[in-house]
Amino acid sequence: MTVALARIRPKRVLPGFALSLGTTLLYVSVIILIPIIALMISGAGIGWDRFVRIVTSTRTLDALRVTVTAAAIATVINAFYGLLMAWVLTRYEFRGRALLDAMMDIPFALPTAVAGLALTSLFASTGWFGGPLEAAGIQVVYALPGIIIAMTFTSVPFVVRAVQPVLEDLDPALEEAAKTLGATPWQTFSKVILPAILPAWLGGCTVSMARSMGEFGAVVFIAGNLPGKTEIASLLAFIRLQEYDYRGASVIALILLVFALLLLLVSNLFQIRAARYREGGK
Repeated sequence: MTVALARIRPKRVLPGFALSLGTTLLYVSVIILIPIIALMISGAGIGWDRFVRIVTSTRTLDALRVTVTAAAIATVINAFYGLLMAWVLTRYEFRGRALLDAMMDIPFALPTAVAGLALTSLFASTGWFGGPLEAAGIQVVYALPGIIIAMTFTSVPFVVRAVQPVLEDLDPALEEAAKTLGATPWQTFSKVILPAILPAWLGGCTVSMARSMGEFGAVVFIAGNLPGKTEIASLLAFIRLQEYDYRGASVIALILLVFALLLLLVSNLFQIRAARYREGGK
């Protein structure tokens, strides 16, 4: 029996465990861990008094407030729009669906600076959308709505691509059973579909927010640089670099890093929850 199992065991494509693991750890260390550790050391080396002074300064707090507020609003928009888009792409057959599916990846492929320029031209006072909005008293460019739009554009694919495969793998028999038992469409969605996609949906939302908080290229053009109004944290870190204040830039970057790591930790917890749910359903 042991010989038979050994014969049918699939061959490993990659080399031995030690070499594969060593190569992976080397890549993670050089590309990810070492830069993060260097950033932490640089931020910690500034001294506790100056660290607190930079973090609690009015300009830093305003930049963090604008960043977190815009990222939170963009995440809420992406949560509903991304879920709706994933639902349309998986549940309906229509002409041009493949093209629409491919368009969801444009924010991944498009340079963020190009996206920022395009959004600025559209929502400026002379743009297609900006003119009517400004006539209605709504300013987008150089205002908080512009930051939200830019963050929404660059981070919505994370929600769509997180929910889409879960919806595709969801067993249609579960929905048919709910309908057979007399459940309404809303009850079927809330009691059957939503629990199955919830971990992936929340995970996509947390990654979307982390991406929004770290956005720079798409925001810098449409937001401008108005301290206390449209200045985001990543832009403030860039300004500190231009002023040769490397330690100050490191402190701001370290704050953003902590936010991102916390959000990614939450995302990983949701993914673990999703994996346990799928294993329990098998």
